[in-house]
Amino acid sequence: MSLLLGYGTNGLTDLRLDDALALLADLGYDGVGLTLDHMHLDPLAPDLAARTGRLARRLERLGLRAAVETGARYVLDPRRKHGPTLLDADPAARAARTALLLTAVRVAAELGATAVHCFSGVLPPGTDPDTGRQRLAAALEPVLAAAGRAGVPLALEPEPGQLVETLADFHRLRTALGDPSELGLTLDVGHCQCLEEDSPADCVRAAAPWLRHVQIEDMRRGVHEHLPFGEGEIDFPPVLAALDAVGYRGLTVVELPRHSHAGPDLAARSLRFLRDGGIR
Repeated sequence: MSLLLGYGTNGLTDLRLDDALALLADLGYDGVGLTLDHMHLDPLAPDLAARTGRLARRLERLGLRAAVETGARYVLDPRRKHGPTLLDADPAARAARTALLLTAVRVAAELGATAVHCFSGVLPPGTDPDTGRQRLAAALEPVLAAAGRAGVPLALEPEPGQLVETLADFHRLRTALGDPSELGLTLDVGHCQCLEEDSPADCVRAAAPWLRHVQIEDMRRGVHEHLPFGEGEIDFPPVLAALDAVGYRGLTVVELPRHSHAGPDLAARSLRFLRDGGIR
């Protein structure tokens, strides 16, 4: 297979960023899913441009590609997980999330990243879905414009429990926005197992034209819990074969954000599993 394999820094939060990158390079990963957060590359701290430039040089020396991920839990609000979102009733709150995504696009352009990952957010109580979709579309428009100018695709992830939680929801949004070329898809393989009607491999094939970023881990049907490979129900060889067959050339990033305590060991085990073709 010719897949480019990466590991997410949200699963290595007990390591300094330099140490995490050196670990991944030493293990033989092709890249890294870089979550913008205070532990590693803080998007709100001073001198971001200088820090990003140093990181770009570090990645080049290590031979690692990067995708920029924006799923940090408390990067904008220390009291509200993933808040504010693009769906909040307060326009200033929505603007704060949009600003973070614009920052992510600038960072991605400096790093030569493969994609910028994002998600819709949870629909606020008392908000109807149509209103939520209107807010989401409006909040994404400046981000899509910036992504187009930077030449970096924006890859939206369907997330269980959020307004956009399925591939059908992604296509509804894409159509509402006029099918912009800058809007791509982050496909989380575990989420397909969790709630899509089709198998994860069939989801890969169906999503191929819009696929810009992939996250991968094990998962069980109906349970949104990211698991190390072998601890869930996914049949991985067909998934990896499908990614290869559709010609996907972005990063395929292991996503284990609740396993940082065992990050170095899981990074090594995950790479062996994927390079063996996902055979249990």
